[in-house]
Amino acid sequence: MNKWHEALEIIFSNLQPIEAAKMPIDDALSLVASEDALSPENLPAFDNSAMDGFAVRFSDCAGATEDSPVSLRVLEDLPAGRVAAQAVSAGAALRIMTGAVIPMGCDVVVPVEDTRPATDADEYVYILRTPKLKGNIRAAGEDIVAGQTVISEGQQVSAAHIGLMAALGISELLVIPPVKAAVITTGSELADVLEKPVAGKIRDANIHSLSAQIRSWGAVPIAFPRIADTRQAVESALEEAASLCDLLITTGGVSVGDYDYVKEVLNALGAKQHFWRVAQKPGGPFGFWTLWGKPFFGIPGNPVSAIVMAELYLKPAIYRMMGRKNVNYQRVAARLESGFRKTGADGKRHFLRVIADEREGKWTARLSGPQGSAQLASMRAANALAMIPEDTLEVPAGGEVELLLIKTNRASTYQWPNSPP
Repeated sequence: MNKWHEALEIIFSNLQPIEAAKMPIDDALSLVASEDALSPENLPAFDNSAMDGFAVRFSDCAGATEDSPVSLRVLEDLPAGRVAAQAVSAGAALRIMTGAVIPMGCDVVVPVEDTRPATDADEYVYILRTPKLKGNIRAAGEDIVAGQTVISEGQQVSAAHIGLMAALGISELLVIPPVKAAVITTGSELADVLEKPVAGKIRDANIHSLSAQIRSWGAVPIAFPRIADTRQAVESALEEAASLCDLLITTGGVSVGDYDYVKEVLNALGAKQHFWRVAQKPGGPFGFWTLWGKPFFGIPGNPVSAIVMAELYLKPAIYRMMGRKNVNYQRVAARLESGFRKTGADGKRHFLRVIADEREGKWTARLSGPQGSAQLASMRAANALAMIPEDTLEVPAGGEVELLLIKTNRASTYQWPNSPP
């Protein structure tokens, strides 16, 4: 059986990034750029006012104070979107609004709050303070100059990138599109969420939880109708999914039971098995194949196992296929309040669902509930996985464990596989 980091390395070595495509910038949020986007022009494109105020000549205002204001004649109003009909001449001013083009002859904008109207209405204005030369003028190109890189290849597109590209007239960007992930749940015992299950049936939770996880990672889940435990149903579903999607996922049907047909069908279709089973709990009966050049993940059907395995293996795989280098995990040391003991020396790494708390830089963790792989409520409450190494039989109460934070707003990231788990 492979260990966690060994399985990840095998997965990574058999993944290919999605082919890049031009997309409208509004559809590119959180995707990875596949090209350098260069600015076609200066931003701003022209000198403009940073304030509502008066466009004047600095030489006319030098020495102005509240006790000795300078009086200037107002030539015209200049709103944003219009160009002045005349230059600023000696002893004159133009009333200017934020964003308006700086008129010829102007070398400073005096804010409204540093002025007061003259007694003869709007024809004159008093300047009450000496401004700074070039003050309140946004120079052309002070934000971005023509030819400057707006976003670099390999960067993840942010809202700020999108706004900047829009301001520069860049409407499309070459990016790695979202992975289309087929979600196939197997089991004749499964019922739809809208059904009232009859005896022996259970509602299919996995198709909903896995699709939600995939969507939260920026990929596109394509949920296929749940399939019965027959060889023909499994084969038809895999063939259709492989024709439509970039990555395939099945839950259930990958173990060694009489009605587990996934492995048998994969072999018949010529899939290459890279590994089968991992030394961990929950989620041991987990396999990875390549089917017609596409990665295939066979995930156990127990609801907790499905969520945990998707978090540990699908998330980094999908990120890698979409060009992202990091998974948003943070690993911290913590004290496990209740302690934990395995039932025996099973050689497996255990991932415990825990609630982690931080106080003054120190982390503690407590079990979020019963740890059975079908007990989904404990997964709902958990914000971290406590990792009990393969060779550790027991962690005493208050003993140290390593946590993998799976629900956090912290910005730090964990990079795969340069720092192996």
